[in-house]
Amino acid sequence: MKFLKKIKKAFIVSLFMFVLCGVIYPFFLTGISQLIFSKQANGSLVSYNNKVVGSKLIGQEFTDPRLFHCRPSAVNYNVFTGNKHEAISSGSENLAVSNPELKQRISQDINKLLIENPSIKKSDIPEDIITQSASGLDPHISIKAANIQVDRIEKNTGLSKKVIEELIKNNTNYKLFGIFGENTVNVLELNIDLIKELKK
Repeated sequence: MKFLKKIKKAFIVSLFMFVLCGVIYPFFLTGISQLIFSKQANGSLVSYNNKVVGSKLIGQEFTDPRLFHCRPSAVNYNVFTGNKHEAISSGSENLAVSNPELKQRISQDINKLLIENPSIKKSDIPEDIITQSASGLDPHISIKAANIQVDRIEKNTGLSKKVIEELIKNNTNYKLFGIFGENTVNVLELNIDLIKELKK
């Protein structure tokens, strides 16, 4: 009888903790986040023409010569490829510095970048535009990485260099309090503004 009472008590405590921690607490936090940080809680989604085209927190592959290109990725994440919905995955190769595959991949990316942007020299290329982030999904590039693409975009879009540089400036996230982090440019948001400018 005492044994059954102990089991009953343990069962009630377990059930109570399950409801509290597995139902009430998650729903409470979800409600608070939806109320106060709705956009962030829903993935910081970015829309264009009333259609979600990505998240400002996730980098995507852009190959159009009229658009800014982001950092290389092992998976080349993209929400849509043409009209066919692709399986969405994320990840990085995380190859060691000593790995010959990494050296070969960087060499290929440098050559590709120089062909796409013939006005720049190898010494002008910033590290971030040829290296993958740890996740492979970093949505930002440095201001220098954006600036080395200006000539290509000017040539392929017909927009003036001044307009393109202004677009970069408007999409630059500056250091927190001017001290912490780095000045970065969000490629997805920059390209959306670029497309809007082309349609004016």
